[in-house]
Order: sequence, then C-alpha cells, then structure tokens
Amino acid sequence: MARTVGVSPNRTNLTVKKTLLASALLCSVAAVHAEAPLPVPAPLPPAIAAPQDRPYPGTIRLQVDATDLERHVFRVRETVPVAAPGRLTLLYPKWLPGNHSPSGRIDSLAGLTVSAAGRRLEWTRDTADVYAFHVEVPDGVAALDLEFQFVSPTEDKQGRVVMTPAMLNLQWNAVALYPAGWYTSRIPVEASVRLPEGWGYGTALEAAASADGTTTFKPVPFDTLVDSPMFAGRWFRQIQLDPPGAAHPVRLNLVADRPELLDATPAQIETHERLVQQADRLFGARHYDHYDFLVALSEELSGIGLEHHRSSENRVAPKYFSDWDKAYVGRDLLAHEYTHSWNGKFRRPADLWTPSFNVPMQDSLLWVYEGQTQYWGYVLAARSGLLSREQTLDAIAMTAAYYDRLAGRQWRALQDTTNDPIIAGRRPIPWRSWQRSEDYYSEGQLVWLEVDTLIREKSGGRRSLDDFARAFFGIDDGRWVPATYRFDDVVAALDAVQPYDWATLLRQRLDEHAAGAPLDGLRRGGYELVYTDTPSDYFKTAEKRRKVTDLSDSLGFTVGKEARLGDVVWGGPAYAAGLAVGVQIVAVNGFAYEADELKDAVRRAAAPGAAPIELLVRDGDRYRTVKLDYHGGLRYPHLQRLKGTPARLDAILAPRGK
Repeated sequence: MARTVGVSPNRTNLTVKKTLLASALLCSVAAVHAEAPLPVPAPLPPAIAAPQDRPYPGTIRLQVDATDLERHVFRVRETVPVAAPGRLTLLYPKWLPGNHSPSGRIDSLAGLTVSAAGRRLEWTRDTADVYAFHVEVPDGVAALDLEFQFVSPTEDKQGRVVMTPAMLNLQWNAVALYPAGWYTSRIPVEASVRLPEGWGYGTALEAAASADGTTTFKPVPFDTLVDSPMFAGRWFRQIQLDPPGAAHPVRLNLVADRPELLDATPAQIETHERLVQQADRLFGARHYDHYDFLVALSEELSGIGLEHHRSSENRVAPKYFSDWDKAYVGRDLLAHEYTHSWNGKFRRPADLWTPSFNVPMQDSLLWVYEGQTQYWGYVLAARSGLLSREQTLDAIAMTAAYYDRLAGRQWRALQDTTNDPIIAGRRPIPWRSWQRSEDYYSEGQLVWLEVDTLIREKSGGRRSLDDFARAFFGIDDGRWVPATYRFDDVVAALDAVQPYDWATLLRQRLDEHAAGAPLDGLRRGGYELVYTDTPSDYFKTAEKRRKVTDLSDSLGFTVGKEARLGDVVWGGPAYAAGLAVGVQIVAVNGFAYEADELKDAVRRAAAPGAAPIELLVRDGDRYRTVKLDYHGGLRYPHLQRLKGTPARLDAILAPRGK
C-alpha cells in the first residue's frame, strides 16, 4: 500500500475540501454561461475587391512636390479616373517587395482629402484593413482628386530619414494610393515630381518633359512605378558603366552630403565597370532596358540597400571613394543588390509574386532569393575587385564563426527564419543568438557555398553554381515579366547541372536542428575555420564601422556606445554570469572601462591559475559585480587552407574571362 510521506490527515482533508470548492465554483460559472449566451461577434466589413487582371479605365496622374526640405514633407496631388458611380476603395501599398513584409508607412500618410469637380467627398477607413479608404463616387463623376502629405521622419527614432538638406529618396509607394480591384500591372500612372532648384536625380523612369522645376515621366504601370524609386540631390553625378552605345546601359547615379565626396578615381570607376562585366559573364542575360544604381554617400540619409528590377537604392559611407583603401567592409552591397535584378526580381519565388501591393506575401523561398544573392554578392565583389580575395575570405570567416556559435540553430530551423521579416520587422531583439533573425541571408550563403563546391567536386571541376546561375536566371534575355519558381524548380535546375539528391540535401540544411554551422562547403572549398588571438584587418575594420568592440568568440558579447553590451551570446561566459543586452560596463578588474583594458584582462586571464575577470556593471539604476570565469584568451576567426585539398573557394572568387 502506498502512503503519503510527511502529510498529516488534517492537511489531506483540507486539500480535498479546497478541491471540492473549486469544482463547485467551476460548475457555477458553467451554469451562468448556460443561462446567458455569449455575445455575437460583430460582423466584418464587406470584403475589399480582389485584384483582377483587367485594364484600368484611364491613367492616374500623380504629382509630388518634394521641395519642403526643412519639414521633410512630400506634398501629393493625385487624380484617379473612375468608370462608374458607387463605392471605390483606394489602397495604400502595404506589402512591399524587397521588404518581404507589410511595412508600408500608413502612419506617415496625413491630410487626406478627396474631391470631385470641386466638391469634397467624405472617405472612411476600412475598420479591418487600415490601409484601405472607401469613397462613394457620385453620378456623373469622371475622376477623383486627392490631396495628402507623406510626413517623412525627421529623425532616426521615427523611422528611416529620406529627406535631408542635400538629398532625398523618393519611394513612390509612400506617396500614392491606387484603386482596389485591379492588378497593379494594369493600372497606368503618369508621375511627376518637383525638386529643389538645381538638383539632379537618378531613377529607372524615363522623363517625358521638364519645366519650371518639375519633371514629368512617361506613363508606366503602377507596379513599375513603385519599382522605380528616385535619389535626388544638390550634388549629383551620373557615371556610365557600360561602353557608349550599349543596348541596355548601366549607370551609377551618385548623390552626396558634400560635392567633393563625388570625386571617384578612374580606377574606382573601372572596378564598378568590372562588376557589370562579371555579372554579364555569370548570368549571360540582362532583364532590363537600362539599369540605374542609386547611391547616396551620406551620414544624414538613413541606411538602405533595396533591390528593384531596373535599379537599386543604396546608402554607403560618405567617404566611399576617398577612404577606398580602408573602408571596404560592406562593399559587397552594390553587387548584392545588382544580383537581385536576376534573382528576386526577374526569377521570383511563386509565393512572393502578388498581383497587388495589398495581397500578403509568403517568404518560404527567401533562402534562394536572399541566400543565393548573398552568396553571389560576395563572389561578384571579389571577382570585380570591390573586395580583395583576402578580404572576402576574412568576411566569410566572420560569417562562419557567427553561425558556429549560434545557439538558436538547436531549436529553430533555417527555414523558419524566412518568416522573420513578418515576425520581427528588424526590430531590436534581446537574444539574437537564441531567437535568430533573418538567417536565410548568411546561413543561406554557407548552404550555397556547399552546393557550389559539391557540384565542382562531383563534376571534377567541369561544372559549378555558375552554370546553374546562367541556366536558371539567364533565361529569356531581354524579358522583363517575372518568371516564378518553386522548390522543385530549383532542385530540377541543379540536377540538370549535376545529378545529385539535391532535394534531400537542401531540406536537411533548411530543416535541421544542430549545434555548429554548416561548414561542409568551406572544407570542400579547401579551407577550415580557425581562431587566433589576433583579428584580421577585415575584422578590425568591421569593428570600427559598427563602432563596437567585438569579443563574441571569447567573453561572448560586443560592447558599443557608452560601454553598453550590444549583443550577448546565449550560453556564453557573459550569459552564464547573468549579463544581457543594454548592461553597461563601468570597470574591469577595478579600473575604469576601456576597450583595450578589457582585452588585456582577457589575455591575463588565460595564464595558468589566473582569477576570473571581474566587471563592475550598471543595469539601470543598479550596480553589481560579476565574475567571468573565462580563461581561453582572445579568439578571432580566420580561414586556414587545408593542406592537400583543392582550393575550390579560391577558384570561385577568381574573376571570369570573356
């Protein structure tokens, strides 16, 4: 017979009484619910008209005044033709390509008024979809006249700053409404913009006329307009990257905070020309009539790297050219965004193509869209000379080390991170190494390195991922209309290049839960990840660019502005000591915090019998002392050649001849 040890009969009786009382209360609540039915849910508003593939009856005229630099306000007038009386729904773009998320800044639309023939009409916002505005069109009305403002952020904490005294970034999706019920590709728009006097601009749109400071562009479908943003500036320079007379020219459009920042040497320009040449040799086709790199050399305009079919928006350091030899970290940006013209814009995942900007996107294939683009971004940067071979290897070493310590791989698969643009929207998170964040980019890069080196190994060096790129992305030279794909299409294209069980390999990499990074591609490429106590020049430059001291592979954290922890590695020494993001280091072993002193403390702690490192930290208004029981010394990632193995990675990074 079993018995309860240490529990008195009186206490047992009390427990039974409490249980009976709780049961009685539950029965009483159930009885009340049975007597009083629950409220009936309020009905949802009528469904918004779904997009249909039919011509729109007329051309929208969109006029944007972008001259209010002091207040950062874009003032908009829009005329929308209508075919019949009744309810018309106007939509503000919500799901933005390249953002992979419902990120339209509806909060920045202000002052909306609607009128017809001089008579003001009332609008109502949809109660279930706040991006939709309903208007009752009266009899006899041929067009609606809209006026509103896009009140863009005046400082970074409000969002991305897109207007400064020296430049602006006009994204048409921010300054336009469009009618529901049509594919956006079937809605023609004639757009115009008024810029400050004397400003130059770059855009993929083609000008039709220019007068009194206003440029009017040739009509294009609404989806093409949204895909054709503008950079404009007081100091502007356009550089041709193709030979004169090229059938599909590529241009480098530069705006800068100051005029001298636009000075690029012939050698620097030639490097960008080589980027275009190497992309031609990789893909073997161009899916545009012309392509415009839009590049802001600025510390005032907020950062961006956003792809479009015939252009890309890029923000680089102000001294992009003048500090060319020492500010190279991140110089793969233009190569990455240019690759998207083929991978993402022309060849597009089937679940990312939508008929309008208010139909939800699905991000399941971002490991191809962004992951392989990340791969080609570094490869093309190396092949063109934007990055040296050594710089590229050091960058890959940092990526490999990050994923090798990423604890979150143990519970969350790479595939699930493709949902992060919708889940997190790039908001700051407390435990990135555990939560994960958009790892389809750089872990995806490691997966595609594995695929490339495996093709090279299995084919005896006769074939590579270059062959896949030409066969998959280089089809139908000159075609603009997107060609969609699914997982099975990717597998079939790989199998056509090199027979192998690609579906199993890719699904394993996408769905696995494992400690340590997927480094088979590195090893097959002839390299291994190692650590030394000396950072590479690339690592030191990256630290300077990020304005941090990076001790992720030793103490398990980075230290940023005001000596605050910017990232803490889940499961690392700092984590074990109870430290978290935002904690401020006040002192190291009794001395006021300095980055060099902290590094010296790590070195001293590696000596036999050394005491733990002692930190005085501040967490809000509280101070405490923590001890980091770490004795492994400074550790920085590098790639080291594996003796006796083919240097396939070196071959991948080498430029292609004609």
